[in-house]
Amino acid sequence: MTVEFFVAGFLAQTEHSQLAGAIVSGLSLGTIYALLAMGFVIIFKATQVVNFAHGALATVGAFITAGVAVELNFPGRFLDVHPLLGWSVSGLTALVLSALMGILLERVFLRPMVGEDLFSVAIVTLGMNVILMTIVTDYIGPDPRSMADPWGDAVADLGFVIVAHTEIAQFVVAVALVLLVAAFFRSRTGIAMRATAFDQEAARAQGIKVGAIFAIAWAIGAVLATVGGIFGSVYPRRVGVYSDTALLAFRAFPAIILGGLDSVVGAVVGGLSVGVAEALAGSYLNHPWFGTGFSGIVPYLLMVG
Repeated sequence: MTVEFFVAGFLAQTEHSQLAGAIVSGLSLGTIYALLAMGFVIIFKATQVVNFAHGALATVGAFITAGVAVELNFPGRFLDVHPLLGWSVSGLTALVLSALMGILLERVFLRPMVGEDLFSVAIVTLGMNVILMTIVTDYIGPDPRSMADPWGDAVADLGFVIVAHTEIAQFVVAVALVLLVAAFFRSRTGIAMRATAFDQEAARAQGIKVGAIFAIAWAIGAVLATVGGIFGSVYPRRVGVYSDTALLAFRAFPAIILGGLDSVVGAVVGGLSVGVAEALAGSYLNHPWFGTGFSGIVPYLLMVG
């Protein structure tokens, strides 16, 4: 009887640990989807552009981060700083460069398309995706580019679940960015962006510089895509930037549909929901009958369900 009691307790504890691990993993994955979805939604909300180059923005942004942190070794080449501080400076530098990239892409490719039908503009973003991915794939090559993040594969054992340090950092950064985006939409520029999203002509008549709003939206979208690409390229999911990092954005698309194309809050809720559903499916729907990689299609099942 005593043995049966301990066995039952062990099995229950194991099941709870597996569930907790799946939920934490799902929330971690969901924050990546949420960040990518937020960037997509902000661009669409302000410009009415369906950005099919969002995955390329995530890949290029993560590649820029790897380049600044590893190849350029900035700021470690010039200053003797703590690894976490040094990598944070590298990341912030990469985010600034990514924002400038977003502004440049909007100015060169999208600004001339103002007034054109949405289908034509969407085709232009597909062309942007091809150009960016061709360039970055040539530079990355077949081997991943290390992010040189200071956390590595370190984990924290909380007793009932093990959490990677990168996941903890990811949660903190994601919450901070969500709060910053919420604060931004309450600022003058954010209100101007909301007005532009509601009616571009009326916003222009009120003196709002619609072109500047478009550029800001693309800058914010590129930054959020970059952060998603960074955390999608580190332990426990990846060990560096691959050319297929762009697929993260396509896997985040169901979160965008579930939350609504013009809802930032919906993007966050949709991203977390899709991430948790995918992780739970990976943990519990692993019967051979489902086939290999069944969890990868769960987000799309939710989208069409």
